[in-house]
Amino acid sequence: MRHGSRWPAACALLLAALTLAATAPSTSAQSGKIEVLWLGQSATRITSVSGKVIVIDPFLTQNPKTPPQWKSLDALGKVDLILVTHAHPDHLGDAPALAKKNNAPVWGPAGLANTLVALGPLPAELAPRMNKGGVITPLGPDIKITMTRAEHSSEMVWKNPATGKDEVHVGGEPVGFIVELENGFKLYHMGDTGVFGDMKWIGEYYKPDLILIPIGGHFVMSPRDAAVATEMIKPKFAIPIHYGTFPPLKGTPQEYQQALGTTSVKVFPIDPGDKLTF
Repeated sequence: MRHGSRWPAACALLLAALTLAATAPSTSAQSGKIEVLWLGQSATRITSVSGKVIVIDPFLTQNPKTPPQWKSLDALGKVDLILVTHAHPDHLGDAPALAKKNNAPVWGPAGLANTLVALGPLPAELAPRMNKGGVITPLGPDIKITMTRAEHSSEMVWKNPATGKDEVHVGGEPVGFIVELENGFKLYHMGDTGVFGDMKWIGEYYKPDLILIPIGGHFVMSPRDAAVATEMIKPKFAIPIHYGTFPPLKGTPQEYQQALGTTSVKVFPIDPGDKLTF
């Protein structure tokens, strides 16, 4: 893993204690741990205890922060499931291509699924529908995925092949996902969102162990807002995401940590391409 000079020694030690992974996806299955790989913006690959691979918001080939070695969809290995939080191109990204490549379904807002099928990027069997509050177990009963609320928008921009012009279509409502793995560990990928009061309820009801929280500002929470959201949710761990990819996303992990102040939440300001195991 790359360690920048901004890292305090305590954070580096903590990362080591959680076993930073630099191995193939099968390692998590062999070690009984969960691997989380962040690839810039909101793109995340989760490898479960049993080796199931879930990719969230796979904006990769056009992502300026995705490391070159991860620009190829082949680098992800076999993907079992794809989750998309909303229709914006920096989240939907390579999901259709990745789905077809792996014959893996894309689960996202119901309206987005309808549009993907109607316009042709995905066949119906690879674009199943669900909605907020729904719980699915497509990888077996030991992995539960819950769709949650998010405060954002979700327009889908599609280039019409007949005209060559961009069109804006319905993308459903933006969402987040609670992913509960085989050992009970719960990961909350918040998608793109502003602060909302029900984050406190989400924390109390779902009790996520780890949050992947947007901090860049402008389109999502600022570091200060993200700190407020973190205190409402009260996870054990937090990975800041959705910052530094484009000029408006000016928030930094350091500002987020400063806004949090003294807290029991362990924050991991990792770089794109870094992996953590839990």
